[in-house]
Amino acid sequence: MIDARSVLARLRDKAPLSNSELTWFANGLASGDVSDAQAGAFAMAVLLNGFDTRQRVGLTQAMRDSGEVLHWDLPGPVWDKHSTGGVGDSPSLILAPALAACGLYNPMISGRGLGHTGGTLDKLEAIAGLKTDVSEAHFRDMVREIGCAIVSATAEIAPADKRLYAVRDVTATVESIDLITASILSKKLAAGLDGLVLDVKTGSGAFMKTLTQSRALAQALVSTANGAGCITSALITDMSQPLASALGNALEIAAVMEVMCEGATGSRLAQLTLALGGECLAQAGLEADAEAGAARLKRAIESGAAAERFGAMVAALGGPSDFLENWRAELPEAPIVRDVKARRGGTVRRMDGEALGLCVVHLGGGRAVQTDVIDPAVGLSHMVELGAVVAPGDTLARLHAGDGAAADAAQAAVLAAIEIGAGPVDLPPLIYERIS
Repeated sequence: MIDARSVLARLRDKAPLSNSELTWFANGLASGDVSDAQAGAFAMAVLLNGFDTRQRVGLTQAMRDSGEVLHWDLPGPVWDKHSTGGVGDSPSLILAPALAACGLYNPMISGRGLGHTGGTLDKLEAIAGLKTDVSEAHFRDMVREIGCAIVSATAEIAPADKRLYAVRDVTATVESIDLITASILSKKLAAGLDGLVLDVKTGSGAFMKTLTQSRALAQALVSTANGAGCITSALITDMSQPLASALGNALEIAAVMEVMCEGATGSRLAQLTLALGGECLAQAGLEADAEAGAARLKRAIESGAAAERFGAMVAALGGPSDFLENWRAELPEAPIVRDVKARRGGTVRRMDGEALGLCVVHLGGGRAVQTDVIDPAVGLSHMVELGAVVAPGDTLARLHAGDGAAADAAQAAVLAAIEIGAGPVDLPPLIYERIS
């Protein structure tokens, strides 16, 4: 007889789990028959002992099948992109409406902040009135009419993952390749996708700090998804510094709007968005290759077509109907805004991305525990970039805080996270490699 204790005992003893055991445990997570303590023990055992390919595929499919699996009847391909998480990592907010403007349908079931990384849903909900928890019927209507929707997983979509996702955040098991793979793909496969492009981060602001780790995760994700019948490729991308010039929910929305409404397509945020979107359009057969896809996506952004889809999505999720026209006024502002200034001159040689992300969490822009309420206005903006030459007194970042004590602590954290030294620095590439 299968029960939680027998599954955990086999994991403890490093014995492989059968598909039946994985299915039982996933269903137990969804139904509540598995307790939080047992879910935490499961996550820690998987982190410490690992799964082989068969078990990873089995867990992914079991978590997918713990709830409803969507099927689409749309006049175009259904595609999505997913990032493994980083700081200032906001391409999804540009990419979903831009892909929709290019003829791809993008039902994006996304997540909230995890560890030191920000969550796409938390960023969207910085917009007044906007709620990402919607019914399946409303989700389907948005995808059909607008071409995209960024929403929270409903109770019916991969409920086993919803339980395990929350437990991982507070049990120091976020970094497990097997659990990351099952979490990401269970939701994506449940969304009924034709294809998927993965943005696998590497560097100090990523969960995977080295290229070797990130490559292993990318290969696990791609092989698992393709094995389950979903056309999938991955780009391994740099997270040795924040992708956008801002970290924090409302501040990242502002960075996104600058790309879509003010044509800031030369930024690192915009360039990676174009690369990911080009891969999607080429995969789906709408362009000959990723370069042509990126060019088409750029036209959709610069023409305002992507912004129009974004505005429609915001309104459909309960946000202001005039957000495109008044987005600066609609976003919340922190009561304390202060520049963090360099104490010495030199070249910005290194950033501790995780420390910068945790700085935002401690300001109130993320969660230390599941029940924390996020302050959408706090964070960092005007971030200096790697390789920049600064003089004493130059701004390294602008912090946005709720009170003076929080601002003082954040200032010290930012100064400690940015290394300034003599001489030039070798800048990392934005994209390291593609895996398919």
